[in-house]
Amino acid sequence: MTIRNTPPAASSARRRLAAPTVAMLPRVADSLSFLYLDVVRILQDDTGVCAQITTERRGTELVYLPTAALSCVLLGPGTSITARALTTLARHGTTVLATGSGGVRCYAAITPDSLSTRWLEHQARAWADDTQRLNVATRMYEQRFGPGSAPSGATLAQLRGMEGQRVKALYRLLAQQHRIGRFRRSYDPASWDTQDPVNLALSAANTCLYGIVHAAILALGCSPALGFIHSGNQQAFVYDIADLYKAELTIPLAFSLHDAPDPEAQARRSFRDGLRLFKLMPRITTDIQRLLAPDEPVTTPDPDEELVDLWDPVSGPIAGGTNYGTDAP
Repeated sequence: MTIRNTPPAASSARRRLAAPTVAMLPRVADSLSFLYLDVVRILQDDTGVCAQITTERRGTELVYLPTAALSCVLLGPGTSITARALTTLARHGTTVLATGSGGVRCYAAITPDSLSTRWLEHQARAWADDTQRLNVATRMYEQRFGPGSAPSGATLAQLRGMEGQRVKALYRLLAQQHRIGRFRRSYDPASWDTQDPVNLALSAANTCLYGIVHAAILALGCSPALGFIHSGNQQAFVYDIADLYKAELTIPLAFSLHDAPDPEAQARRSFRDGLRLFKLMPRITTDIQRLLAPDEPVTTPDPDEELVDLWDPVSGPIAGGTNYGTDAP
């Protein structure tokens, strides 16, 4: 029998991954609140929904979740949930997402029937109208590169060209700073192992970013498929929103890992540790709202009083729960 000694660093990393996590972010625009859990069992008892946390030092403890105040729960690795607990979360209008560690992937979502379609309708209307679609794309460009960076009347093709030039300039700047010579972005799954460390790290980091952006989009009730710049893919809107943060997050990280022995793993670890990506969710949701409806104040109706609106081609949405029989001619 062979006994292997686990290196201290690897052992420490495993302990961190196996440690339960319960982290909640404060409410942001639209009173959205997010809870991330991993390595816990979520169940329903006579008191409410709770996370059953087991550790060597403290044994098993119960942490009760504020279900009525939760907009979105992200379930990380090592998490299980009972049907009763899931039913209670759905009854309170909570979106439940299955994610990778720290939100670096988004695998599946359960959205409650009570989730408002407000932001989905904003998205669909803007996506279906060429003028509005270009306006949203322009706002995305200006959010990335500053107010006034998009010339008045610029077409989508012109915006793409200017975006490409600016990103290439950023690549050149970072390549000079890290003294790695000329860099060319390459993404080829067929020859993955032959790519340079920066490209490997950048692909891994971008994939992590897509996960948390996908989660934020679903939490708002938007469609990941209705993109304004990207199209023809179920992740089109995910790619649109993720592009807002790459110059700040993933690209500098990838260049900093140019001489790393395992750039992919280190890129993922950088986002996973400290729940770095999870902490982006309030910012992402607020940015999406501002892009889709820049002039509309962000308000939240009382969920106890909210009724389904009825659509009218002349008046627009009108209140449901009302008998309009007297309106008939």
